[in-house]
Amino acid sequence: MKAAPSLHQGTTFTVAYRVKCGVRRGSPSDTGFASHIMSLEEDPIESDLKSQGRPTAGSPVLSQNDREVAVFARDLTKVFGSFVAVDHVSFDVYKGEIFGFLGPNGAGKTTTIKILCGLLTPTSGSAGVSGWDVATQPDEIKQTIGYMSQRFTLYEDLTVRENLDFFGGVYGLKAAKKAERDQWVLKMAGLSGMEDTLTGALALGWKQRLALGCAVLHEPPVLFLDEPTSGVDPLSRRSFWDLINELAGKGVTVFVTTHYMEEAEYCRRLALMGRGRIIAMGTPGELKTKLMTESVIEIECGDLMRAAGLLEPEPLFTETAIFGNRLHIVTPDPHAAMERAGRRLEEAGISVDRIQVITASLEDVFVTLTAHDSK
Repeated sequence: MKAAPSLHQGTTFTVAYRVKCGVRRGSPSDTGFASHIMSLEEDPIESDLKSQGRPTAGSPVLSQNDREVAVFARDLTKVFGSFVAVDHVSFDVYKGEIFGFLGPNGAGKTTTIKILCGLLTPTSGSAGVSGWDVATQPDEIKQTIGYMSQRFTLYEDLTVRENLDFFGGVYGLKAAKKAERDQWVLKMAGLSGMEDTLTGALALGWKQRLALGCAVLHEPPVLFLDEPTSGVDPLSRRSFWDLINELAGKGVTVFVTTHYMEEAEYCRRLALMGRGRIIAMGTPGELKTKLMTESVIEIECGDLMRAAGLLEPEPLFTETAIFGNRLHIVTPDPHAAMERAGRRLEEAGISVDRIQVITASLEDVFVTLTAHDSK
């Protein structure tokens, strides 16, 4: 096996390296792998500040409540031509926090993450990760973070061990440290004894655990996860989140996007994006109690699609949506809404098995707020 190229100070390392001779098949996409393009050249001004004992980039940023801020954005904006993808977004993410970033497709989530990872330059506003500025120090950010996307970005035609060797080389880990981290990843991912298994032969859940291990091989203080459990079965998702909680417990800051509302419940705080803006932010409990000012009624009935059409939004039915095999209606007057909905369905010949007021779920909040934002 070829040794990974060494990373020398002042050298830009572009990931064209393939573990084993020649160019291998199954290369990760440029998008998922761009965060591994690193430059290690030290800024002479930075070096001079260090010699004077003065604060430098990368030093802790404190919020008003004296909690260490790992990731922040202030009026962050990104414009492509006439399209505003990110519109004056502001937030703080604290050290060791699991911060959820939710929103429908096209809401600006991925663009925001690309800016925070140093892959895009903002049009205006500011943002920082671990004390580094996204506009002026993107290379330092790329060395500081771990990144895992919804697209599997390991080499499927390499073994588990070879993928670890590759990432260890990319991150410039010394032999002793790499051996230690390799063992940690194998144990964490449950892959001990499977080091020589082709990655492509692993089940999706095991692949994602290995991808997470490779993303944190260099022990980054901040980890970005872009829909990391997409397509993974529920049991594997739960196991994956156990690992995320373990990392957060050790002080790693986790910035995660997900489309699974039950996963959003695991986050300490959530930001909900809509049309490039943050339309709500808070803990899962706060979003369900403080922002959901109206009631939710749940209906179990026959012919769900026709029932949803009959109960389209009107003044009494603020929002109507199908949730699995049930219908949810958001309403300012639950008792009147239950009576009207039951009568309307009965007149249409649709049997109603159950109708009741329920506690709003995060999915109800998500559907209601995004629907209001689009109006």
